[in-house]
Amino acid sequence: MEGWQRAFVLHGRPYSETSLLLDLFSENYGRIRVLAKGARGKRSSLKGALQPFTPLLVRWGGRGEVKTLRGAEPISLALPLSGLTLYCGLYVNELLSRVLEQETAFTDLFFDYLYCIQALAAVTGSPEPALRRFELAMLGHLGYGVDFLHCAGSGEEVADDMTYVYREEKGFIASLVIGNSTFTGRQLRALESRTFPDIDTLRAAKRFTRIALKPYLGGKPLKSQELFRQFVPKKRPDVLPDEE
Repeated sequence: MEGWQRAFVLHGRPYSETSLLLDLFSENYGRIRVLAKGARGKRSSLKGALQPFTPLLVRWGGRGEVKTLRGAEPISLALPLSGLTLYCGLYVNELLSRVLEQETAFTDLFFDYLYCIQALAAVTGSPEPALRRFELAMLGHLGYGVDFLHCAGSGEEVADDMTYVYREEKGFIASLVIGNSTFTGRQLRALESRTFPDIDTLRAAKRFTRIALKPYLGGKPLKSQELFRQFVPKKRPDVLPDEE
């Protein structure tokens, strides 16, 4: 690649005595794995910069699956995530690391990610709406197209007080049976608009994104979910970005 790219560190781990192996999310190249040689050394200028949630300008080179980091400069200070919002940010990072193929451009998703992290940094209430909006945006960019506003069986517009069951690859079909995969028309309208005015629509959004993300994540649990369970009291499961 040529020139500098805007990017964020999604995940990093030590490699050899002084280097780091990093997953980056870049604006024009998507997820990239790079080796930052000497980044952990005592005299390295990169030591404090290559951290999650720090906006970066980066350059890399190489032809293999793992590139070599040629340069990195922080654009600004790290976005201030702490406590619950820090765990939310780690969850979003792990989602991207698990779901995105390497070296596949997701420029629009890059900005959705930036907006999500900024929203988490500025949140004064629940971080859940920001997480749900990001998950829905990511699913859309992955090609997971769902018509929330029409019944897949009849083609008619959903009615607020009707119940619809979700069928993968088909959509929402009117149903008299209520279960984990059923949603009211009002909840579906909230999913379409990505606005969640109350706890009912917010919980419905969480149920839907868990269903929709499952094929991408497989049976392997997210490490960030375990951190959430340790950090958040069991009496507040509604703030977790996962279902028990």
